[in-house]
Amino acid sequence: MSLTKITILETVKKQFLYKLKANIDAFSALVGVQLLAIVFSLGGTGMSGGGNGGMNVEVNYLSANLVIIFTFMWAFVSAITINNKVTREQDFTFVTNRMSSSLSNILFLVTVGLLGSFTAILAGNLVQAIVYLFLEKNVYRLQTNVSGLFTSIAGCFLYLLVFSSIGYLVSSLSQVNKLFKLIIPFAIIGLLFLGGVSQEDHFIVDIVHFYFDERNLALFSLKTVLTAGVFYAAGTAILQRLEVRR
Repeated sequence: MSLTKITILETVKKQFLYKLKANIDAFSALVGVQLLAIVFSLGGTGMSGGGNGGMNVEVNYLSANLVIIFTFMWAFVSAITINNKVTREQDFTFVTNRMSSSLSNILFLVTVGLLGSFTAILAGNLVQAIVYLFLEKNVYRLQTNVSGLFTSIAGCFLYLLVFSSIGYLVSSLSQVNKLFKLIIPFAIIGLLFLGGVSQEDHFIVDIVHFYFDERNLALFSLKTVLTAGVFYAAGTAILQRLEVRR
């Protein structure tokens, strides 16, 4: 029994290290997506202003919000593409099965998600520096301590876990039928739109509030980790069943 466990752990480790090298496109895409979001953020993510006695004041709010949103989308797409045909064939160059392949995929997604959360939060400082140095505008910063910085990174990482786990489930379902890769994202977008335009309480709105309105970090961590765990487990179970059928 112990020999089997060691073999699985070694296989997962080898596949994970291989994927860090082979999936360089995921890292390149992260850099490209975040740079694009930074450019879009230079004009500010919000604005207020006023005037009195012939003097007008305009205030633009600079933040990493847009970078974070783009990073969420990147995590979702990266999780979908990790189960493509080329990656599956590369996995079987090792002595492997669907379980070790899925575990190495999840470990890879968690790792790149951690990296993405760091760079997304720190991008807010880069936006402010660019505006101050190159656009020659006065920048006034809110004081943030180290604890607040790491709380923001942790929150971003937990959201990334959920988005990547949803993408992984979509990827697994697409192995059953390719149409799922199109149907599920459109269904999610449609439900979000209905929740936004509905005048009455909508279950999508309730779901959004359930996660995004949580202020207790420990409870928020529990919610997101359990949700991501369920989606990852469901995706892995689907791939396991496919392996048995084949």
